[in-house]
Amino acid sequence: MKNDNLIFLIGAPRSGSTLLQRMLASHSAVFTHPEPHLITPLYYLGYYDTVERAAYDHINAAQALREFCQELPHGEDDYLDALRAYAGTLYERVLARSGKPCFLDKTPAYALVLPFLTKLYPHARYVVLTRHPMAILHSQVHSFFGGDYAAALQTNPIVAPYVRAIGAFLIDKPVPHVRVRYEDLVQAPEREMRRILDHLQLPFEPGVVNYGDHEHMTKSYGDPTSVEKHRKPVTDSLDAWASDLLARPDSLTLARSLVGALDAAHLAAWGYDKAELFAPLNGREPSATRRSALNSYRFKRLVLLRLRKNIHHSALGAAVKKVPYFCDVLLRG
Repeated sequence: MKNDNLIFLIGAPRSGSTLLQRMLASHSAVFTHPEPHLITPLYYLGYYDTVERAAYDHINAAQALREFCQELPHGEDDYLDALRAYAGTLYERVLARSGKPCFLDKTPAYALVLPFLTKLYPHARYVVLTRHPMAILHSQVHSFFGGDYAAALQTNPIVAPYVRAIGAFLIDKPVPHVRVRYEDLVQAPEREMRRILDHLQLPFEPGVVNYGDHEHMTKSYGDPTSVEKHRKPVTDSLDAWASDLLARPDSLTLARSLVGALDAAHLAAWGYDKAELFAPLNGREPSATRRSALNSYRFKRLVLLRLRKNIHHSALGAAVKKVPYFCDVLLRG
């Protein structure tokens, strides 16, 4: 597969990446699939990092892999060629079915392995989406944690690692890319899409703005809560986080503490001034965001979180641990 036919959309979870993915997928030249997760497992095979709970001795496997790669004629470059052949075969064959020339991979977790991704695909095309970090946190909290900021920050803190990883990428500029802020995208979608498509060397098509006029593949991953509600970008939720935090003083304290630990240079690379990050609070009235309706996606997450609580020390956990054994016995040939 030609690397320049491969597009990576880089962005944190809850940053609007599914929206931008659908806008790009509305272009006649672009095919996509909801979050393939092809690249991250390759990073953890042992050469770069290890899978701590893999069903093999990851320490021995990592050492063995590195020693094996030392015998290759071109060392790490040969190893990267092998990984590229694996991923490229899958990208190429799914793209062949679509009849389109470009494949777009939008998997948020790729942002956390960007040095590896850019080494693996230095000639791919990169689109980087950023969003106000507090808007990301607000979206995560109300999409998956029922408005509980403390639970979100304790269970799955996403703001700090993604600001750090994407910020470093934007500062170092290891590969050519185009960056777009979510706020600019929803306020001036045609202008921003023209800029993105120019970087991708694709002509502008009006249909990319009205993404809801096209059919889109819906699978297990991607935004399950809001992108389906609209047919084109809207500005309804730009500063909803500010009113919500004003109505939750304890959560605002947590948010300020989170921002205090962020690197100002990383935030600047994202397109936000650390000193002005909480400026939208000024002059706003406190208004707690209403709890969203309990859809099937959120219900499943709530059930899993409840069941996982103390799972290793409960009767349920003991029963679950026995399930693989009985399945193996029942399915034994």
